[in-house]
Amino acid sequence: MFIATLGGIFRYKDVPEDMAPYVQFKSTIEGKELVPETEIAILDITGTTSHHVLFLENYDNIEQIKEELKEEDAKINNSTIKILEGHL
Repeated sequence: MFIATLGGIFRYKDVPEDMAPYVQFKSTIEGKELVPETEIAILDITGTTSHHVLFLENYDNIEQIKEELKEEDAKINNSTIKILEGHL
């Protein structure tokens, strides 16, 4: 199982250029139209070059995020949980 750590929380308008393709890919898959103020968390998957994008407005609690990551064979670390809980 992989560990997901917080790479950052951004508004869509502030997403770093190198992360933009990940955000665009996820929004396309979900059919989500992004606005400049959409709050996005980007998780780094330890031991890989992969990232997992979360559109925070889509989640009511941390358990939903944990379930999504479990499907990707990843587990979120404790410090990331604490930070994300403050944004949900």
